[in-house]
Amino acid sequence: MPSRRFADGEVVMGRWPGSVLYYEVQVTSYDDVSHLYTVKYKDGTELALKESDIRSQSSFKPRKSQSSSSSPSRRSSSRSRSRSPGRPAKGRRRSSSQSREHKDDKKKTIQETNLALLKPSENNTSRYNGEPESTEKNDMSCITSEQKLKPDMQLERVLEQYTLRSRKEEKKKEEIYSEKKIFETKTIEKVPSKTKDLEFGGRIGTFTLIFFLPATVFYLLLMCKQDDPSLMNFPPPLPALESLWEARVFGVFLLWFFLQALFYLLPVGKVVEGLPLSNGRKLQYRINGFYAFILTAAAVGTLLYFQFELHYLYDHFMQFAVSAAIFSMGLSIYLYIRSLKAPEEEIAPGGNSGYLIYDFFAGHELNPRIGSFDLKYFCELRPGLMGWVVINLAMLLAEMKIHNQSMPSLSMVLVNSFQLLYVVDALWNEEAVLTTMDITHDGFGFMLAFGDLVWVPFVYSLQAFYLVGHPTAISWPVAAAITILNCVGYYIFRSANSQKNNFRRNPSDPKLAYLKFIPTATGKGLLVTGWWGFVRHPNYLGDIIMALAWSLPCGFNHILPYFYVIYFICLLVHREARDEHHCKQKYGLAWERYCQRVPYRIFPYIY
Repeated sequence: MPSRRFADGEVVMGRWPGSVLYYEVQVTSYDDVSHLYTVKYKDGTELALKESDIRSQSSFKPRKSQSSSSSPSRRSSSRSRSRSPGRPAKGRRRSSSQSREHKDDKKKTIQETNLALLKPSENNTSRYNGEPESTEKNDMSCITSEQKLKPDMQLERVLEQYTLRSRKEEKKKEEIYSEKKIFETKTIEKVPSKTKDLEFGGRIGTFTLIFFLPATVFYLLLMCKQDDPSLMNFPPPLPALESLWEARVFGVFLLWFFLQALFYLLPVGKVVEGLPLSNGRKLQYRINGFYAFILTAAAVGTLLYFQFELHYLYDHFMQFAVSAAIFSMGLSIYLYIRSLKAPEEEIAPGGNSGYLIYDFFAGHELNPRIGSFDLKYFCELRPGLMGWVVINLAMLLAEMKIHNQSMPSLSMVLVNSFQLLYVVDALWNEEAVLTTMDITHDGFGFMLAFGDLVWVPFVYSLQAFYLVGHPTAISWPVAAAITILNCVGYYIFRSANSQKNNFRRNPSDPKLAYLKFIPTATGKGLLVTGWWGFVRHPNYLGDIIMALAWSLPCGFNHILPYFYVIYFICLLVHREARDEHHCKQKYGLAWERYCQRVPYRIFPYIY
């Protein structure tokens, strides 16, 4: 296997497809299978190029300026040839002869100049459709002196200007040239790059997680049911297998899922475009999550009005978790099978390893859709996130019924209030989800399907489920302190995310003029002031502070309610490491400068 010549992050000169122009590009990755380099132009365009189309910067000569007009000596020579000493000095004839000679000479000069523009050793400032813009300032349009002039379509286009062909035939030739160039460019872009950096322990790690994640959920729920949920009581008593499944419970889960799908399809709310995909296309999304939440609250309120026992969720909690796990597994299998027929430009960059288990776990297709119904975007916020709130409410009602209380405990009220705020905030700022890596980078496979439909509603509600069987009394001063802590975490989380999303959407917004940033080769900027100049991931810092506030109302008798905090720290540290790797590949030297300016990752002065 031939060794690669250019390293990731190296700045080289790449040939634009279908032309002889070379532009300054940055190498982002290399595919060992197809032996193609993925390079990024200064305007953000990404293409896959062969090694023969890439040259080092040192192989180019400095660009020389050239005037399109003829030299002074040529002009004087032209004037001397246009007047003969033996010709009669009649003004009109002399003027007419001079004019004809001057026009012929000017036409010859223009033709020579246009042909000179095609020489590889000189500058070519012609622009084609979809080509990066070349400017004098950044000296992008350098042309190699080693390439020889070939009789290609470009030469024919120039010579065609001085033929007697009709305009109709000339226009047809122009269309053929344009179509040929577009076809060549699309052919190069269609080659998908393989996922080289495997996460989660690669094939063995992802295979283990497919079984370990459901086992973890069931273990946590079984432990919460114990009178003494201590880690020393491992393993908890296992229930009979037949008690884990009930067709009616599975039917209720399906009804909930398809009810949320119906709310998703309602023609209410604005329609926005997501970030550009690798092929430049932008998908459209309907932003109506908050409306769906209001309709869901109305539906739940109606059930309570007609005396529906919502604590049914608490009594069959394990069965609901099993139903959600089975459904998520079936959905993941469907997603992987349909991804095998997905177009190459719709394959997720993080789930294209070629290994079945890994791609099944990470997600092979980036944005699987049934018509306009986006499966990943729907599951990201709807069934699981809103289900989390409904489960918390069911636990509050179950606590009141089991302990014969007329009012829920202060601890249960805090947990429900804090987590309700988090969910409502996510739905109110639904559009911000379109800029997250879950939407822009990760495919939709078992990892996200299980996480959205099982992990979020059944693990994030762990504190409320714990308080039903293990009530904890707290004083009002303690409750006030915990509330302040949650508000601090929420403020950091929301203001940091809003700062980032507003800057991504419109960096020239006058309201953001106070922010300083480091420009990158992709055209985007890296903020070095505000929250993002404090630590590299201030939103993660806010997340962790809020997770701690959610667990504190459960007291300190057992570590089980703090599993969520431990998990969240581990998850965010993993995501931070993944973000670091991704940003280093994407932004290159600019990211290194950013890390020097902002040395702390999540925790200031610690990590």
